[in-house]
Amino acid sequence: MQGVLRVRVLGSAAGGGFPQWNCACGNCALVRAGDERVVGRTQDSIAISANGDRWLLVNASPDVLRQIERFSALWPQSARHTPIAAIALTNGDLDHVLGLLSLRESQPLAVLATEAVRAGLVERNTMLRTLARSTDHVRWRSLVLGNELFLGDVGVAVTPVAVPGKLPVHLTGIARPSAEDNVALRIRALDSEKTVVVATAVGSLDRVEALVAGADVLFFDGTFWTEDELVALGLGRARAQEMAHVPIGGADGSLAHLALPQLAATRRIYTHINNTNPILRSDSHERAQAERAGWQVAFDGLEVVL
Repeated sequence: MQGVLRVRVLGSAAGGGFPQWNCACGNCALVRAGDERVVGRTQDSIAISANGDRWLLVNASPDVLRQIERFSALWPQSARHTPIAAIALTNGDLDHVLGLLSLRESQPLAVLATEAVRAGLVERNTMLRTLARSTDHVRWRSLVLGNELFLGDVGVAVTPVAVPGKLPVHLTGIARPSAEDNVALRIRALDSEKTVVVATAVGSLDRVEALVAGADVLFFDGTFWTEDELVALGLGRARAQEMAHVPIGGADGSLAHLALPQLAATRRIYTHINNTNPILRSDSHERAQAERAGWQVAFDGLEVVL
């Protein structure tokens, strides 16, 4: 499969998964009842390869072991082996990094992160220090904003782009906020120049056009449909953008804002979907509205080949 860029959605839910273990909202109740209008999802992660042999994981969710077992391309080929060449972190949120602890056996790991994210995990978190069983166990590679990082064994180059976000909850009040706290990734195939943009936590749509320009595929923040989704359902007090997620719907949402002529040829996919979001239901008005606008709703196991 040399020259073919392959993308696999390992997990398409926001933190907590779908159904969420402590939630009996309408959507979660439907999943537990086996309703055919909804499909369960694990937490946000994507695997990308340009050769089919070595893979880049974007984020390591708490569900990573189950996700690996569901995708044979990530299975070991010998007694101690993994096709996973590296793991790129878009931020330091627990639902994006806890899977690293499940991958911490004696297998060497390469982790790509901005300096702010690396410092938050390694220097300020005692538990994450257990990742390194020896001095050469984990190799951290710096994601420098706006600079391409080449992964020759995967066949791609990765460029981190700062997007409005926030510090992880466990670092709030401890670390100083930085532009490096939350990034989107532009991932370019070295052979074909096909480009995938992964932007699953976007707190504002300012300057988003430059981020998505020229993308063949866009995986975008589909966490909430409305700004007050959790508040309206009585499930929380935080609004979407306070949690660094622009809503999909509404005049200021991503569905309206990204209705750009230059994206007409881009495959657009909403992922990182919260358990409360009505687009999870196949018969919902919101799902139909998104699909009419040319968007797809991600599901675990979705594959894109370029």
